[in-house]
Amino acid sequence: MSPSAPFRFAGATAVLTGAASGIGEQLAHGLAARGTHLVLLDRDAAGLETVAGAIRAGHPDLPVRTVVADLAELSALPGVAERIRAEHPRIDLLVNNAGVGLGGTFEQVSAEEFDWLMDINFRAPVVLTRELLPALLAAPGSHLVNLSSLFGLIAPPGQVAYSASKYALRGFSEGLRHELAGRVGVTVVHPGGVRTRIAETARTPAGVSAERARKDREDFAALLSYPAERAATDILGAVERRRNRLLVAPSAVLPDLVARVLPGSYWPVLRHAPRILKHAPRVLRRLPGRRRRA
Repeated sequence: MSPSAPFRFAGATAVLTGAASGIGEQLAHGLAARGTHLVLLDRDAAGLETVAGAIRAGHPDLPVRTVVADLAELSALPGVAERIRAEHPRIDLLVNNAGVGLGGTFEQVSAEEFDWLMDINFRAPVVLTRELLPALLAAPGSHLVNLSSLFGLIAPPGQVAYSASKYALRGFSEGLRHELAGRVGVTVVHPGGVRTRIAETARTPAGVSAERARKDREDFAALLSYPAERAATDILGAVERRRNRLLVAPSAVLPDLVARVLPGSYWPVLRHAPRILKHAPRVLRRLPGRRRRA
Protein backbone atom coordinates (compact mmCIF):
# COMPACT_ATOMS: atom_id res chain seq x y z
CA MET A 1 0.00 0.00 0.00
CA SER A 2 1.52 3.32 -1.07
CA PRO A 3 0.89 6.64 0.72
CA SER A 4 -1.02 7.86 -2.34
CA ALA A 5 -3.39 4.87 -2.55
CA PRO A 6 -6.59 4.81 -0.47
CA PHE A 7 -5.85 3.75 3.10
CA ARG A 8 -6.91 0.18 3.81
CA PHE A 9 -8.22 -0.23 7.35
CA ALA A 10 -8.84 -3.98 7.37
CA GLY A 11 -5.96 -5.76 9.07
CA ALA A 12 -4.09 -2.52 9.78
CA THR A 13 -2.82 -1.61 13.26
CA ALA A 14 -3.84 1.76 14.71
CA VAL A 15 -2.59 3.58 17.80
CA LEU A 16 -5.21 6.02 19.09
CA THR A 17 -4.85 8.45 22.01
CA GLY A 18 -7.77 9.87 23.97
CA ALA A 19 -9.82 6.75 23.23
CA ALA A 20 -11.97 6.70 26.38
CA SER A 21 -14.53 9.31 25.33
CA GLY A 22 -15.67 11.82 22.74
CA ILE A 23 -14.24 11.72 19.24
CA GLY A 24 -11.61 9.19 20.33
CA GLU A 25 -14.23 6.72 21.53
CA GLN A 26 -16.13 7.03 18.26
CA LEU A 27 -12.92 6.66 16.25
CA ALA A 28 -12.17 3.45 18.14
CA HIS A 29 -15.58 2.03 17.26
CA GLY A 30 -15.27 3.20 13.65
CA LEU A 31 -11.85 1.62 13.26
CA ALA A 32 -13.06 -1.63 14.81
CA ALA A 33 -15.99 -1.74 12.39
CA ARG A 34 -13.44 -1.46 9.56
CA GLY A 35 -11.39 -4.38 10.86
CA THR A 36 -8.47 -2.38 12.27
CA HIS A 37 -6.38 -3.83 15.11
CA LEU A 38 -6.40 -1.36 18.00
CA VAL A 39 -3.96 0.02 20.53
CA LEU A 40 -6.02 2.43 22.65
CA LEU A 41 -4.47 5.00 25.02
CA ASP A 42 -6.06 7.17 27.68
CA ARG A 43 -5.42 8.24 31.26
CA ASP A 44 -8.99 7.23 32.22
CA ALA A 45 -8.49 3.53 32.95
CA ALA A 46 -12.15 2.80 33.68
CA GLY A 47 -13.41 4.65 30.62
CA LEU A 48 -10.79 3.01 28.44
CA GLU A 49 -11.79 -0.48 29.59
CA THR A 50 -15.46 0.32 28.99
CA VAL A 51 -14.73 1.30 25.39
CA ALA A 52 -12.42 -1.68 24.84
CA GLY A 53 -14.96 -4.06 26.40
CA ALA A 54 -17.72 -2.85 24.11
CA ILE A 55 -15.48 -3.30 21.07
CA ARG A 56 -14.38 -6.79 22.15
CA ALA A 57 -18.02 -7.78 22.66
CA GLY A 58 -18.95 -6.60 19.18
CA HIS A 59 -15.77 -7.82 17.48
CA PRO A 60 -14.54 -10.85 19.47
CA ASP A 61 -11.82 -11.77 16.97
CA LEU A 62 -10.34 -8.27 16.75
CA PRO A 63 -7.11 -7.59 18.70
CA VAL A 64 -7.68 -4.70 21.13
CA ARG A 65 -4.86 -3.55 23.43
CA THR A 66 -5.31 -0.84 26.07
CA VAL A 67 -2.56 1.35 27.51
CA VAL A 68 -3.23 3.65 30.47
CA ALA A 69 -1.01 6.70 30.09
CA ASP A 70 -1.14 10.35 31.17
CA LEU A 71 0.16 12.47 28.29
CA ALA A 72 1.09 15.22 30.75
CA GLU A 73 3.91 12.95 31.96
CA LEU A 74 6.17 13.55 28.96
CA SER A 75 9.15 11.73 30.44
CA ALA A 76 7.13 8.49 30.59
CA LEU A 77 5.99 8.57 26.97
CA PRO A 78 9.15 7.11 25.36
CA GLY A 79 8.72 4.06 27.60
CA VAL A 80 5.06 3.79 26.63
CA ALA A 81 5.98 3.99 22.95
CA GLU A 82 8.76 1.43 23.40
CA ARG A 83 6.31 -1.09 24.83
CA ILE A 84 3.93 -0.48 21.94
CA ARG A 85 6.72 -0.90 19.36
CA ALA A 86 7.83 -4.14 21.02
CA GLU A 87 4.39 -5.62 20.38
CA HIS A 88 3.75 -3.81 17.09
CA PRO A 89 6.96 -3.19 15.13
CA ARG A 90 4.79 -2.00 12.24
CA ILE A 91 2.10 0.61 12.86
CA ASP A 92 -0.16 1.62 10.00
CA LEU A 93 -2.03 4.50 11.65
CA LEU A 94 -1.24 6.87 14.52
CA VAL A 95 -4.04 9.18 15.65
CA ASN A 96 -3.01 11.90 18.12
CA ASN A 97 -6.51 12.72 19.31
CA ALA A 98 -6.12 13.37 23.05
CA GLY A 99 -6.34 16.96 24.20
CA VAL A 100 -7.49 19.21 27.03
CA GLY A 101 -9.13 22.61 27.30
CA LEU A 102 -8.07 25.68 29.26
CA GLY A 103 -9.96 28.96 29.05
CA GLY A 104 -8.85 32.35 30.30
CA THR A 105 -6.90 35.30 28.98
CA PHE A 106 -3.11 35.32 28.83
CA GLU A 107 -3.02 37.41 32.03
CA GLN A 108 -5.29 34.94 33.84
CA VAL A 109 -3.39 31.78 32.86
CA SER A 110 -0.27 31.03 34.88
CA ALA A 111 2.99 29.91 33.28
CA GLU A 112 2.53 26.47 34.85
CA GLU A 113 -0.99 26.15 33.45
CA PHE A 114 0.20 27.27 30.01
CA ASP A 115 2.97 24.65 30.04
CA TRP A 116 0.56 21.94 31.22
CA LEU A 117 -1.70 22.62 28.24
CA MET A 118 1.18 22.75 25.76
CA ASP A 119 2.56 19.48 27.14
CA ILE A 120 -0.66 17.57 26.51
CA ASN A 121 -1.94 19.24 23.35
CA PHE A 122 1.36 19.75 21.51
CA ARG A 123 4.47 18.24 23.07
CA ALA A 124 2.91 14.82 23.75
CA PRO A 125 1.87 14.32 20.10
CA VAL A 126 5.37 15.37 19.04
CA VAL A 127 7.00 12.88 21.43
CA LEU A 128 4.69 10.02 20.42
CA THR A 129 5.17 10.78 16.73
CA ARG A 130 8.95 10.83 17.13
CA GLU A 131 8.98 7.57 19.10
CA LEU A 132 6.54 5.72 16.84
CA LEU A 133 7.80 7.09 13.51
CA PRO A 134 10.14 4.10 12.93
CA ALA A 135 7.12 1.78 13.20
CA LEU A 136 5.14 3.98 10.79
CA LEU A 137 8.02 4.00 8.32
CA ALA A 138 8.19 0.21 8.56
CA ALA A 139 4.60 -0.02 7.30
CA PRO A 140 4.25 1.02 3.64
CA GLY A 141 1.26 3.30 3.17
CA SER A 142 1.08 4.31 6.84
CA HIS A 143 -0.72 7.44 7.96
CA LEU A 144 -0.58 10.01 10.78
CA VAL A 145 -3.55 12.04 12.02
CA ASN A 146 -3.24 15.03 14.37
CA LEU A 147 -6.35 16.65 15.82
CA SER A 148 -5.93 20.40 15.95
CA SER A 149 -9.05 22.52 16.39
CA LEU A 150 -11.15 25.36 15.06
CA PHE A 151 -8.89 27.37 17.37
CA GLY A 152 -5.95 26.23 15.27
CA LEU A 153 -7.56 28.28 12.47
CA ILE A 154 -8.69 31.31 14.46
CA ALA A 155 -7.49 32.66 17.81
CA PRO A 156 -10.32 34.22 19.84
CA PRO A 157 -9.73 36.20 23.02
CA GLY A 158 -9.89 34.05 26.12
CA GLN A 159 -8.35 31.07 24.32
CA VAL A 160 -4.72 32.19 23.92
CA ALA A 161 -3.14 29.09 25.47
CA TYR A 162 -5.46 26.65 23.74
CA SER A 163 -5.04 28.37 20.37
CA ALA A 164 -1.27 28.41 20.79
CA SER A 165 -1.25 24.65 21.35
CA LYS A 166 -3.50 23.94 18.39
CA TYR A 167 -1.70 26.32 16.01
CA ALA A 168 1.54 24.61 17.03
CA LEU A 169 0.08 21.18 16.25
CA ARG A 170 -1.15 22.47 12.91
CA GLY A 171 2.30 23.79 11.98
CA PHE A 172 3.96 20.57 13.12
CA SER A 173 1.54 18.54 10.99
CA GLU A 174 1.94 20.62 7.86
CA GLY A 175 5.73 20.68 8.04
CA LEU A 176 5.88 16.96 8.76
CA ARG A 177 3.59 16.23 5.83
CA HIS A 178 6.08 17.90 3.49
CA GLU A 179 9.04 16.07 5.03
CA LEU A 180 7.37 12.64 4.96
CA ALA A 181 5.76 12.99 1.53
CA GLY A 182 5.81 9.67 -0.29
CA ARG A 183 6.53 7.75 2.91
CA VAL A 184 3.84 8.55 5.50
CA GLY A 185 0.59 10.39 4.85
CA VAL A 186 -0.36 13.19 7.27
CA THR A 187 -3.81 14.63 7.94
CA VAL A 188 -4.45 17.57 10.26
CA VAL A 189 -8.03 17.77 11.53
CA HIS A 190 -9.76 20.95 12.70
CA PRO A 191 -12.98 20.04 14.55
CA GLY A 192 -15.49 22.80 15.12
CA GLY A 193 -18.32 22.50 17.63
CA VAL A 194 -18.32 18.73 18.13
CA ARG A 195 -20.49 17.39 20.94
CA THR A 196 -17.92 16.14 23.46
CA ARG A 197 -17.18 16.80 27.14
CA ILE A 198 -14.31 19.22 26.42
CA ALA A 199 -16.21 22.22 27.79
CA GLU A 200 -17.28 20.28 30.87
CA THR A 201 -13.79 18.96 31.60
CA ALA A 202 -11.79 22.08 30.67
CA ARG A 203 -9.43 23.25 33.39
CA THR A 204 -10.21 26.55 35.10
CA PRO A 205 -7.19 28.85 35.52
CA ALA A 206 -6.46 30.04 39.03
CA GLY A 207 -7.03 33.61 37.83
CA VAL A 208 -10.65 33.01 36.76
CA SER A 209 -13.53 33.07 39.23
CA ALA A 210 -15.72 29.98 39.59
CA GLU A 211 -18.79 31.89 38.41
CA ARG A 212 -17.01 33.24 35.33
CA ALA A 213 -15.71 29.76 34.52
CA ARG A 214 -19.19 28.25 34.87
CA LYS A 215 -20.69 30.85 32.52
CA ASP A 216 -17.90 30.35 29.97
CA ARG A 217 -18.37 26.58 30.05
CA GLU A 218 -22.10 26.93 29.49
CA ASP A 219 -21.60 29.34 26.58
CA PHE A 220 -18.98 27.09 25.00
CA ALA A 221 -21.02 23.92 25.49
CA ALA A 222 -23.97 25.54 23.70
CA LEU A 223 -21.87 25.63 20.51
CA LEU A 224 -21.06 21.91 20.64
CA SER A 225 -23.75 20.37 18.46
CA TYR A 226 -22.03 18.25 15.79
CA PRO A 227 -22.28 14.53 16.72
CA ALA A 228 -18.96 12.95 17.70
CA GLU A 229 -19.87 9.80 15.76
CA ARG A 230 -20.30 11.84 12.60
CA ALA A 231 -17.00 13.62 13.24
CA ALA A 232 -15.26 10.25 13.53
CA THR A 233 -16.79 9.13 10.25
CA ASP A 234 -15.56 12.33 8.60
CA ILE A 235 -12.05 11.77 9.95
CA LEU A 236 -11.82 8.15 8.85
CA GLY A 237 -13.09 9.15 5.42
CA ALA A 238 -10.34 11.77 5.21
CA VAL A 239 -7.74 9.14 6.15
CA GLU A 240 -9.04 6.74 3.52
CA ARG A 241 -8.84 9.47 0.86
CA ARG A 242 -5.44 10.69 2.13
CA ARG A 243 -6.65 14.24 2.61
CA ASN A 244 -4.11 16.73 3.89
CA ARG A 245 -6.60 18.75 5.92
CA LEU A 246 -10.12 18.26 7.23
CA LEU A 247 -12.49 20.82 8.69
CA VAL A 248 -15.18 19.12 10.76
CA ALA A 249 -18.63 20.75 10.96
CA PRO A 250 -19.90 24.03 9.49
CA SER A 251 -18.74 25.71 12.70
CA ALA A 252 -15.16 25.18 11.49
CA VAL A 253 -15.68 25.74 7.77
CA LEU A 254 -17.27 29.19 7.92
CA PRO A 255 -14.81 30.77 10.41
CA ASP A 256 -11.95 29.39 8.32
CA LEU A 257 -13.41 31.08 5.26
CA VAL A 258 -13.83 34.39 7.09
CA ALA A 259 -10.27 34.20 8.47
CA ARG A 260 -8.86 33.57 5.01
CA VAL A 261 -10.79 36.48 3.50
CA LEU A 262 -9.99 38.81 6.43
CA PRO A 263 -6.74 37.39 7.87
CA GLY A 264 -5.90 40.48 9.90
CA SER A 265 -9.37 41.52 10.99
CA TYR A 266 -11.61 38.46 11.25
CA TRP A 267 -12.48 38.75 14.93
CA PRO A 268 -14.84 41.76 14.69
CA VAL A 269 -16.92 39.55 12.40
CA LEU A 270 -16.52 36.26 14.25
CA ARG A 271 -17.16 37.72 17.70
CA HIS A 272 -20.82 37.24 16.81
CA ALA A 273 -20.09 33.53 16.34
CA PRO A 274 -23.32 32.06 17.78
CA ARG A 275 -25.43 34.07 15.35
CA ILE A 276 -23.08 33.36 12.44
CA LEU A 277 -22.82 29.65 13.14
CA LYS A 278 -26.59 29.34 13.38
CA HIS A 279 -26.75 30.24 9.70
CA ALA A 280 -23.54 28.47 8.67
CA PRO A 281 -25.19 25.47 6.93
CA ARG A 282 -27.34 27.77 4.78
CA VAL A 283 -24.37 29.96 3.88
CA LEU A 284 -22.18 26.98 3.04
CA ARG A 285 -24.82 25.48 0.78
CA ARG A 286 -24.29 28.53 -1.41
CA LEU A 287 -20.60 27.64 -1.72
CA PRO A 288 -20.71 24.29 -3.55
CA GLY A 289 -17.60 22.21 -3.03
CA ARG A 290 -16.17 24.57 -0.43
CA ARG A 291 -15.86 21.92 2.25
CA ARG A 292 -14.39 19.38 -0.13
CA ARG A 293 -11.67 21.81 -1.14
CA ALA A 294 -10.64 22.57 2.43
